[in-house]
Amino acid sequence: MASLLSSAFFLLFLFFHFFSATCSEFLVGDEHGWAVPQHKHADRYNKWASHNRFNVDDALHFKFEKDSVMEVTEEEYKQCLSSKPLLYNNNGDAVVRLERAGLFYFISGVSGHCEKGQRMIIKVLEPLSPPQPPTAPPQNNTTPLSVSSPMLALFFTFFVSFLFI
Repeated sequence: MASLLSSAFFLLFLFFHFFSATCSEFLVGDEHGWAVPQHKHADRYNKWASHNRFNVDDALHFKFEKDSVMEVTEEEYKQCLSSKPLLYNNNGDAVVRLERAGLFYFISGVSGHCEKGQRMIIKVLEPLSPPQPPTAPPQNNTTPLSVSSPMLALFFTFFVSFLFI
């Protein structure tokens, strides 16, 4: 009975390990937070963004004092100006979920801060797509054996559990 129970827990572990979706929350600017960078580090946020890999459903956590964050269009990013941002937050603790692949543009909403380097472009990667099935049927008359990943994991789990019985 104990081995059956341990096999069940092992199976659950494998399922969650291989089939769970993981999302990450990134603290923008790490320990520096979202603030006007020093003149010699004016590109701090784009450097920070380039060292991270962002996926759909990840989140950006902006921590700041006496400032704000705005999500803007590419043109507004280039001009460091937005009268109608896509997102605006000035409460000092903003979490922005990245719900699609593509580019996201962020600037400070405080006058002059964007021009001093408090702006950032985030590139969210396309989700991995499953492999496409072949367009032409196999040439031979035998039917290939198809095994799904969950079935393979189940077989592996029971095989390993019998080794420890």
